[in-house]
Amino acid sequence: MAVGLSSSLTQAGRERGDRDDDVTIRQLPDTLINQIAAGEVIERPASVVKELVENAIDAGANRIDIDLEDGGVRLIRIRDDGGGIPPEELPLAIQRHATSKIASLDDLEAVATLGFRGEALPSIASVSRFSIASRQGDDSRGTVLQVEGGRIGEVAPKQLPPGTTVEVRDLFFNVPARRKFLRAERTELGHIEEWLRQLALARPDVELRVTHNGKPLRRYKGGDSGALFSGDRLGETLGDEFLANALQVDHETPVSTDSGSIMRLRGWIARPAYSRASADQQYLYVNGRAVRDRSVAHAVKQAYADVLFHGRQPAYVLFLDVDPRRVDVNVHPAKHEVRFRDSRAIHEFVYRTLSAALAETRAGVPAGVDPKTGELAPSMAMSSPGAMSPSATPGGAVIRPDAAQWNRPMPQTGLGLRVEEARAAYGALYGASTAPQPAARPLPEVADGDVPPLGYAVAQLHGIYILSETVDGLIVVDMHAAHERIGYEKLKSAHDSIGLRMQPLLVPQAIAVSEREAETAEREADTLASLGFEVTRSGPQALALRGVPALLADGEIEALFRDVIADLVEHGASRRVAGARDELLATMACHGAVRANRRLSLPEMNALLREMEATERSGQCNHGRPTWAKFTLGEIDRWFLRGR
Repeated sequence: MAVGLSSSLTQAGRERGDRDDDVTIRQLPDTLINQIAAGEVIERPASVVKELVENAIDAGANRIDIDLEDGGVRLIRIRDDGGGIPPEELPLAIQRHATSKIASLDDLEAVATLGFRGEALPSIASVSRFSIASRQGDDSRGTVLQVEGGRIGEVAPKQLPPGTTVEVRDLFFNVPARRKFLRAERTELGHIEEWLRQLALARPDVELRVTHNGKPLRRYKGGDSGALFSGDRLGETLGDEFLANALQVDHETPVSTDSGSIMRLRGWIARPAYSRASADQQYLYVNGRAVRDRSVAHAVKQAYADVLFHGRQPAYVLFLDVDPRRVDVNVHPAKHEVRFRDSRAIHEFVYRTLSAALAETRAGVPAGVDPKTGELAPSMAMSSPGAMSPSATPGGAVIRPDAAQWNRPMPQTGLGLRVEEARAAYGALYGASTAPQPAARPLPEVADGDVPPLGYAVAQLHGIYILSETVDGLIVVDMHAAHERIGYEKLKSAHDSIGLRMQPLLVPQAIAVSEREAETAEREADTLASLGFEVTRSGPQALALRGVPALLADGEIEALFRDVIADLVEHGASRRVAGARDELLATMACHGAVRANRRLSLPEMNALLREMEATERSGQCNHGRPTWAKFTLGEIDRWFLRGR
């Protein structure tokens, strides 16, 4: 067949009047090979900065100077104080697939360096006026090598401090078609700044100094490798507002009992109230390498689904540490992506870790880092007496209703939280009326003399807001939004105690799918059963749906099932059923929540505040809107220019 194809191509060439040798297989010259590789690795000046700075970090640099001109198109100069390159290895450094970082397949499978392919330097040198100069610490002088569009010069001596300096001038000067695709100076510089921000978050121990057109542009101070987790580098890169809303995450779990390896997720996620219109503050690192991964991004999105306002994006800086042998970093020329050996386990681990962290976004619980001190906000232990100590209140004592009034359980019927009735009806309808009931969540205890985080109610404003006095200011609560979240969480607990019930279909429903989807449904039959679906394969591209989740039987069940299968194919896991169930319960909670203009007594208002303090995710309603806001006494004083 190959001979026939070759003959056909040759004949086609003759018919066009071409020479026979136009279709002859030939070895491409090295310069062209490098330029082809540059098309994969070097997209724009930011790509050059990325590759060269990563090499500097791999060489052990503590300080890296980055000098730019014309957005990096005219000049990129990277100077580091790393280990340097021996003079005799300088010509080898710009040869394709020449690297000091791997020597075998075992090394590749466990690679921990940022670079390893040996493609960056020759690719960059083939499309620029390039020079590399280096000196090792013990050498009396350094050496320099010039490369002009892939043509290699001679190694020459040069005086320079220990480390390596790489200069890239006139990027794409010999590839005009590529140069035409570059954007304006400001745009290209913006891409470089964003990548440096991404690097700075991961390596707070490395000092980065950037100049543009001869003027200082930015400096990330280096130092302690733990600076990120004290908040210093976060403030430098993402600003004080992110810092003030950041929740620290640090959780690990064994991968398997036999291997002894673990997965660890650490970093920062922003409270739902701090959300973005775009995904511009989403940073993921796998074993220290900045990557994009759809499975992890999907897990994060699902963790925030219950608390984020529609159309908004979460902000996070997350570091996922896994055994290098369980992740393939060699799947993308520019190393932007990775492939996990067990993506389902990764997805579930990330989802559960972040869900648990976001569950603690209770109203009244502080979060974030003080930008002035760099210290974490203290957490509030809501379950033990005496955990909420009062402080001196400038301007007077806190108004305290009688403790018996505000510690009294909230009257659910009076406020419309008919959770017990909903649970009983659900159980009776689906044969689970004798299911064990979840234990009632205790309200927080407050010792005499203590003031709870949300303080004590003093008034109701326009039948919509509760005003509450705290030790240091004023709390304003949207009573409908808060009550809605409390009811929603109670309904979820009630239904979680019963579980998803399957309702058999009288007539199996035929569903046409792709062959891959049919194979997934067959393989994941147990997973689908745990989600309430009974399904069998009835053909190469056909499924028979025999049972569906009882609570959702009246909805668009086929569309939901197709979404579940799509998730299983792409991510190995799905929370579509739980999401659909939660939407239904959220609607029930919304209808059952106290409405505007409903007048509440002080005991009812204080009971609502105590429930908020005890309820998970009570900082947001079911739709992601905030349920409360705080104004410190200092802020209120400024309204009236007190002390000025």
